[in-house]
Amino acid sequence: MTCRVVITGMGVISALGKGVDPFWQKLQKGEGGIDALVLEEADALKCRVAAQVNDFQFDADNHFDSSLLPQLDRHSQFALIAAHEAITDAQLSTTALRDSAAIIGTGCGGKETDEQTYCKLYRDNRKRVHPLTIPRGMPSAAASQVSMQLGIAGPVFTVSSACSSTNHAIIQAVQLIQSGMVDCAVSGGTDAPFTYGLLKAWEAMRVLASDTCRPFSVDRSGLVLGEGAGMVVLESLESAQRRGATIHAEIAGVGMSADAGHITDPSPEGATRAMAMALNMSGMAPTDVHYINAHGTGTQANDVSETEAIRTLFGDYADRLLISSTKSMHGHALGAAGGLELIAGVLAMKNSFVPPTINYLGESEGCDLDYVVNQGREAAIDVALSNSFAFGGLNSVLLLKSFPA
Repeated sequence: MTCRVVITGMGVISALGKGVDPFWQKLQKGEGGIDALVLEEADALKCRVAAQVNDFQFDADNHFDSSLLPQLDRHSQFALIAAHEAITDAQLSTTALRDSAAIIGTGCGGKETDEQTYCKLYRDNRKRVHPLTIPRGMPSAAASQVSMQLGIAGPVFTVSSACSSTNHAIIQAVQLIQSGMVDCAVSGGTDAPFTYGLLKAWEAMRVLASDTCRPFSVDRSGLVLGEGAGMVVLESLESAQRRGATIHAEIAGVGMSADAGHITDPSPEGATRAMAMALNMSGMAPTDVHYINAHGTGTQANDVSETEAIRTLFGDYADRLLISSTKSMHGHALGAAGGLELIAGVLAMKNSFVPPTINYLGESEGCDLDYVVNQGREAAIDVALSNSFAFGGLNSVLLLKSFPA
């Protein structure tokens, strides 16, 4: 890598709560955020469980001025909450923010706005919709709002690559810093997929869990959708040290690949290439890795494919790796998942503690690694991988290194 890129700020909102501290406390304890689906049309859905940000954790009226709310789809609200926490954590000045970048990933964008609009037109037979419908629901809305509300005037754009959106966005931010275009970037992902139409579409795929999310476990029945945002502040090491910033971790390598195969059936070869690329870029060997925050969706195909990819790359050392899927607690937040999981990985390194894969019932065929099941584990972690693999065979991996190394 041409220059070292470090994480100096973190912000989270998820089914585990608002803020990095509540997020980590529940991850440590193995407390899940999956509960009964709360939605007006829930009785018309087969989907019964979800990892939602509930009203006790987040009330938009308490966070945003009434004049701003008409511009904010739920996914933009989440992005702003997490971004504010991240820049507060990083203690960035107004001047530094203005010259920074904002690269935000999302898998769904403004689905809430879209569905509300269609209901008004086709169900309620209204002739007009809100004049801000387009800027509220456009895929780039969250990035634009982060730019406007935080005063970020550098490069600002959205990355959308399904469940790899956050990792791809962060990789773009890393490359902008390495190019010298900016010293600092706010990056991460956000999604809010709980609308009736979108849930019906997910039901049609037959990949949603019937009870809860059980990654890598026998009797797993699919993924549980989640929502929220995970944001980080990235800086060149030189910039962070110059201003005396607290450095949480270093992004020492990144990897991307495409399966060029099936739209929904993952390829172990593609995932292996992405992990290997991250290692090669960092100059590290597979045996230098201590922990993997797995993509671990809880679907039959993904968990076997990811396990095979890990075994292919790490060989016999795979049996010594600590692996967990925090989706078992915060659900699959789609384009935001990588942000939540990256932060989980950073916190695991900082606290020398691996969060568990909860809801595990026993070993499943093709899933035979150490998934740190049901109870977290103390462990020294200096190097960690964060995996995100998406529909369309889009693979993205971030390699984290503790700082100082």
